[in-house]
Amino acid sequence: MLASGPLTSPGLRDNPLIDSEEELIRQAQRADSDAFCVLAEHYERRIYSLAFHYCHDSEDAEDLSQEVWLRAYQAIRSFRGESSFYTWLRRITINCFLNRRRARSFGRRGQNIEFSSLELVSNTSEASGISSERTLHNRILLEKVREALSELTTQQRLIFVLKHYEGMTYEEISEAVGCSTGTAKKSVSRAIAKLRTRLDVAVGTTDCVPCAAGEF
Repeated sequence: MLASGPLTSPGLRDNPLIDSEEELIRQAQRADSDAFCVLAEHYERRIYSLAFHYCHDSEDAEDLSQEVWLRAYQAIRSFRGESSFYTWLRRITINCFLNRRRARSFGRRGQNIEFSSLELVSNTSEASGISSERTLHNRILLEKVREALSELTTQQRLIFVLKHYEGMTYEEISEAVGCSTGTAKKSVSRAIAKLRTRLDVAVGTTDCVPCAAGEF
């Protein structure tokens, strides 16, 4: 979970003026790299998680995250506060997704699976006393979700992630990705259909497929 307290670091604690995100942004816009680093530390896990949900490869997600932070650092002076800072970062992240997709620079690397999320489920299950049978079930479920999403096009996967991981509306997605709302809805429907097939969930069931996907 992201820190909810003041955004500070050892190098900035002696400055009583820097006690809010707004002030950190102003300092970063004045080329204060320490202030920008504090902002990056606060959001880096969220940006990396979004990148990983999109590309399903830890190395690609790390590379993409670094690209996002480089672009954010270069463009910080253009931030006008018309949206939240995270929304601005997410816009940069989406642009990086789209640019990478157009350049076709994401390597397959043999469809590598990032097991850290699966290990987390296993460790959490053992710590809470959940049976090994349930742990195995969770592993199988997560693998099925990964396989279903990997069968989507990069744009379909991006739209699904923005809808069910970021909670964006179809209108916001269409504007961000540069597609119609109809295309966005069809992409999400296709993703859910893939998940229903992989997870063997009947149409009309009360089981929440997107929630299962969100566990990945």
